[in-house]
Amino acid sequence: MYAGAAIAVGLFGHSTPAGVAWLRCLGAAVVLLAWRRPPRAAWRGARLLLAVAFGVVTAVMNVAFYEAIARLPLGTVVALEFAGPVVVAAFGSRSRRDFAALALVVAGVVAIADVRLEGSAPGVLLALGAAAAWAGYIVLGKRVAVGGNGLDSLAIGFAAATVLLSPLALGTGEVWSSPRLLLLGTGVGVLSTVVPYALDQLVLRRVGQARFAVLLALLPVTAGVIGFVALAQVPSLPEALGTLAVVAGVAVRSRDKAVVPPG
Repeated sequence: MYAGAAIAVGLFGHSTPAGVAWLRCLGAAVVLLAWRRPPRAAWRGARLLLAVAFGVVTAVMNVAFYEAIARLPLGTVVALEFAGPVVVAAFGSRSRRDFAALALVVAGVVAIADVRLEGSAPGVLLALGAAAAWAGYIVLGKRVAVGGNGLDSLAIGFAAATVLLSPLALGTGEVWSSPRLLLLGTGVGVLSTVVPYALDQLVLRRVGQARFAVLLALLPVTAGVIGFVALAQVPSLPEALGTLAVVAGVAVRSRDKAVVPPG
């Protein structure tokens, strides 16, 4: 996911942020359709509608996130966007232990993200839009996952989103003249969408959406660990304490009842 994000930022000089998000969606759709080849039944009825809604919400989340980081510091956007999973986790919390875990996670994410209040109002609105879409991604993703055909629905959803959001392709003009840039755009789709979202489907089949929302707090922790190991980026004291708070929150939250995945 983080390798894909690094490539995406590099493409901002050749495409609009929304255009990069559309390329990500296109690359994911092409790879997933070639891999899964969803059966005809997946293209009909309620299953199709759910897949389309899931794909569009996810694509909108990515568009809003890319547009937000073009206007605000990345840490601020990460912290604001995390409001989506926090709301989902809060609605799914049933005990003081759960709320204590959620408080630890929120404090940890804010510390890691290094929030800065300066920035544009549109950037803040876009980040909050990404947060709302992230909440939708979790709720719809859970419904897709428990249906037992999550990967097929991913393929159909991203194909539909690519078509419905095709006006965003107008911001990708320079990319089409360079095979290298097209390959990088496809790479963003694979690294930032196909692999992590496919793994999300495996996890969502086994845990509740509230616990999954809390587990998402491990994303900024993982980024910090990779930065330390691969780039020798030593975390500051607040970042280190934030990492410990997130890990503690994830560990403290109560477990879901056992889930038997379909099939």
